[in-house]
Amino acid sequence: MQHDHATFPFINTSHSHFRPAGATMRSIPSPFISADWTCRCALAGLASAALLLTAACDKEKAAPPAVPVVEIVTVSQRDVPIYMEWIGSLDGNVNAVIRPQVTGYLIKQNYREGDLVKQGQPLFEIDPRTFEAAVDEAKGLRAQQAARYETTRANLARIKPLAAMNAVSQKDLDDTTGADLSAKASLEAADASLRTAKLNLAFTKITSPVTGIAGIAKAQIGDLLSPSMPTELTTVSTVDPIKVYFNISEREYLKVAGERTDASKQVPLELFLVDGSLYPHPGKFFVLNRQVDSSTGTFKVAALFPNPKNLLRPGQYGKVRATMAVEKGALLVPQRAVTEIQGKYLVAVVGADNKADIRPVSVGERIGSDWIISKGLQPGDQVIAEGTQKVRAGMTVSPKPFVADAPAVAAPAKPGDKPAAPAPASKG
Repeated sequence: MQHDHATFPFINTSHSHFRPAGATMRSIPSPFISADWTCRCALAGLASAALLLTAACDKEKAAPPAVPVVEIVTVSQRDVPIYMEWIGSLDGNVNAVIRPQVTGYLIKQNYREGDLVKQGQPLFEIDPRTFEAAVDEAKGLRAQQAARYETTRANLARIKPLAAMNAVSQKDLDDTTGADLSAKASLEAADASLRTAKLNLAFTKITSPVTGIAGIAKAQIGDLLSPSMPTELTTVSTVDPIKVYFNISEREYLKVAGERTDASKQVPLELFLVDGSLYPHPGKFFVLNRQVDSSTGTFKVAALFPNPKNLLRPGQYGKVRATMAVEKGALLVPQRAVTEIQGKYLVAVVGADNKADIRPVSVGERIGSDWIISKGLQPGDQVIAEGTQKVRAGMTVSPKPFVADAPAVAAPAKPGDKPAAPAPASKG
């Protein structure tokens, strides 16, 4: 079959020998017709895409934005106490350090560590045999000096009448008188030595100088004790009443001092233990240090708390609270409902139409997890406590009651653990 080369201008006839014999070729359009068809297809595709995009945009415009769900709380009004809080450490009212006063071997411990001991109760015993021998020796020396004194006194009694009659020389009288005075002085020295020996013997029985809780012994039976040993034997602390030490700032001092000027207005103190429980016996301020600590800018204060059952022990920690006043009709909101921005405080209030209103407020003291609002809110206002970051002024919200987080259960305390210091009640 013959083909017209004009019909296939892009076919190179020089390669026609690659076509199998008897094969035919289908008609292929010209290049100009192919380009026009491609343009038409592209325009149709762009038009379809534009229609789809327009439909999608219309659909998005038609869908309203989701209404944010927020948790609200009603502004409450009640009388609340205004207080100050400090972290305090407990210590004995008197801490008697027990040390040996003589050198010797420890042979006995007469108390149970950690128990209450009475004043004068024996705590330790040192081997007394050396000191008993010293007492016996001192008694013998005293007896010698007593006999000598009796002899010199008798000699003086005999020589005085003879001296009056000039039967003896003045020198003999003076020698006899001097011997008598010397014997008397020696007897007095022997008496002192005997008292010292008896006192040292008494020191072998180490007793408690106060009534209190005795600590763990730091010496064992058989140890050689001496007054110069670096550590004490133990410590006995009086704990009823017990002292609580804490530091207060100068500003707090001025406020507390104003309340203390009138004895009838003595500020009562409360003590919260590390487990959060309130100690049942109120305390009182006891002593204020004479000056401000230059390194901390605070006064060291001691308070006294009754401790009839010896529950409190030296070394414990607690939170001391002083109630300074009672604010009547205070408005309270959760602290989490208040947002601070560049020193200004804002809250989001939900109106009857469920629209959010952002209001500036003035804050007062912090009371637990709440904040006193002194200006900007009214009793009964619905304040957003959870979800404030999702709202803007005028936005419609879906409110539901606020549910406070359950307090975390404290883990059992480990030896050496110290309680975290809670923030004192203060503004900001």
